[in-house]
Amino acid sequence: MKVAPSILSADFANLERDVKLVEGYGADWIHIDAMDGQFVPNLTLGANIVKALRPVTDLTLDCHLMVQNPERFIKDFADAGADYIMVHAEATPHIHRAIQQIKQTNTKAGVVINPGTSVAVIKELLPIVDAILVMTVNPGFGGQVFLEHTLGKVRELDALRKEHDYHYLIEVDGGVNGETAKLCSAAGADVAVAGSYVYNSKDIKAAIESIKEA
Repeated sequence: MKVAPSILSADFANLERDVKLVEGYGADWIHIDAMDGQFVPNLTLGANIVKALRPVTDLTLDCHLMVQNPERFIKDFADAGADYIMVHAEATPHIHRAIQQIKQTNTKAGVVINPGTSVAVIKELLPIVDAILVMTVNPGFGGQVFLEHTLGKVRELDALRKEHDYHYLIEVDGGVNGETAKLCSAAGADVAVAGSYVYNSKDIKAAIESIKEA
């Protein structure tokens, strides 16, 4: 399983150091959470952070836009150097158009669903997206407890992928640790986002390895 440490839990005063730290310990992606204070109550990172990090790491930059009407920010994140831009199905009435916009920037496009959103909502997008992010907690804050019922959606997405020969990656985000990563992997997930479990660990290398080995 690929590991995508979320810099939401990193030391913002030493962001380059913390990105290089997890890169050296085997992280595969860097997960960047953009929040607008409207779609979720928190307010965090913008495209300027992506632009700052792009020259200092070769890791995949996975940009998760927890923002209302994400179409407004797609070009900024693409221009900044994002590899994946992930947008919430719940955040725009025109999710198909948003995915098309991302693809027009030659950036990989992903759709995100909250714990209360069913796979049926995004079924028409499955043939065209590069990744699907299943939120395994309610979005907006780090350090939450993993919601085990969300594994059903991971299993459903994996079954649909196999049935129709779709090519999207399945990503999980929220409450991921060495134990819950095993459940996610068994359900069919390919990428695990982990913030506090990695960056708040006394042994960051061991934390990353526990997810990779899941």
